[in-house]
Amino acid sequence: MPLGLTLLVVAGILVLFGVGHQVLDRLRLNDKTALLFMAAIFVGGLLPDISLGDRFSINLGGAVLPFALAVYLFAKAGTAREKVRSVLASLIAGAAIYAAGRLLPHEPETMMFDPNYIYGIVAGITAYLFGRSRRASFIAGIMGVILADLAQGIENIIRGIAAPIRLGTAGAVDAVVISGLLAVLLAEFVGELRERLQGGTEKKHMRFDHAEFTSAIGADGTEGDSSPEGDSSQQPNDEGEKEGNS
Repeated sequence: MPLGLTLLVVAGILVLFGVGHQVLDRLRLNDKTALLFMAAIFVGGLLPDISLGDRFSINLGGAVLPFALAVYLFAKAGTAREKVRSVLASLIAGAAIYAAGRLLPHEPETMMFDPNYIYGIVAGITAYLFGRSRRASFIAGIMGVILADLAQGIENIIRGIAAPIRLGTAGAVDAVVISGLLAVLLAEFVGELRERLQGGTEKKHMRFDHAEFTSAIGADGTEGDSSPEGDSSQQPNDEGEKEGNS
């Protein structure tokens, strides 16, 4: 089984056992939605490409469904700044993969690793560095691979190369999954590490409830539940994490 699909299975099992619930909350994904997308990408990656013309085809698991997930998360982004970061990080990640494709050997069989693994790692690291938040990093990790694939196809057309344009195929599922998971894991790990080094976060009195931060302190100053519709001064920004700590 390809590495990308294997990672999807492992991630799905972890979600079923309740691991990574905080990460999903910060991505604005619940367990059911996350598992649905994982299963759909897994199955889509095994299905034949969809032909959209003589020279153009697209794969469900490697392009269509990851793109749909990125759009879904983009719509969930709480601030315009996070949306802008997502777009910029996606473009930079795509450019990084495109450049990596020019630097790597043109004969994949001469390399010790599948180049798609390298593309995924490059995209994941770049997406985190420029995305910063969990959600923006994850979006950029996914979209960077798709954009690089699209750019290669456009280049072939401009240069008059007769090679077919195949989005999301030829191992792209591996690159998409590795990139997205690596980006969000880096954002989560580094964010938590920085918060610990700084002695905590200003939201330590907050807790997650249905993908929203809610106050864990009641009106009388004691810990308790309060609804998201309560005092607006208690609500952090909608990115689900402290700026600069993700």
